[in-house]
Amino acid sequence: MLKILNLNAGYGNLRVIKNISLHIDKGEIVSIIGANGAGKSTILKCIAGLLKISSGEIAFNNENIHNKKTEKIMAAGCCLVPEGRMIFNTMSVYENLILGAYMLLKKNQKKIVNDDMEKIYELFPILKQRRGQYAGTLSGGEQQMLAIGRALMSRPSLLALDEPSMGLAPLIVKNIFEILVKLKESGLTILLIEQNARAALKIADRGYTLETGRIILQGSSEDLLSNNDIQRAYLGKEYKSKGER
Repeated sequence: MLKILNLNAGYGNLRVIKNISLHIDKGEIVSIIGANGAGKSTILKCIAGLLKISSGEIAFNNENIHNKKTEKIMAAGCCLVPEGRMIFNTMSVYENLILGAYMLLKKNQKKIVNDDMEKIYELFPILKQRRGQYAGTLSGGEQQMLAIGRALMSRPSLLALDEPSMGLAPLIVKNIFEILVKLKESGLTILLIEQNARAALKIADRGYTLETGRIILQGSSEDLLSNNDIQRAYLGKEYKSKGER
């Protein structure tokens, strides 16, 4: 579904991403893990069209999307849930959600939008309870649910998430990651960018480890969870992978 080949990108003279190649197959959850500053968010910005690449290729459903406009990439079915959620604080929960369906509403597909809204409320019941509430008054976990719900309203085939666990309590993280598994089971393909390596790899099919702009390890989630270097760097010395997913 998504293929990245020899990607190079950065900011001005600063080269952040260095000859990265990776792929995501339809129906997978693939996680990219790494320390803060490794370049994880930069990869997502390139995929979403928010940052021009220096060289390389990004293909989505066999169509080149590198350096295309963000709205074109989103219309093709690739949607980003950005780091920090980026919700509109002074708008209601409902208004934030309806913005995700902007392209469908332009085509006058109101019934589809209304049906999708109900599906979002089923997935995140708290959003239905707070649909008339200002988004800025929600808790951090509720805001993350809102950001995911808004992205789903665009009917993506690939959902990319940038650090969805950031700043959230462990119980909320567990809840959100369980929802990501449900979305995968419904047929959605997910690219998950995370510093929380343990949580990410426990739900992922495969993973890539990024360090200073380069992929240093890749493999199944089981292999990465049992890798000694990954355990020392990201999971803590006490982590035991045997029998745990």
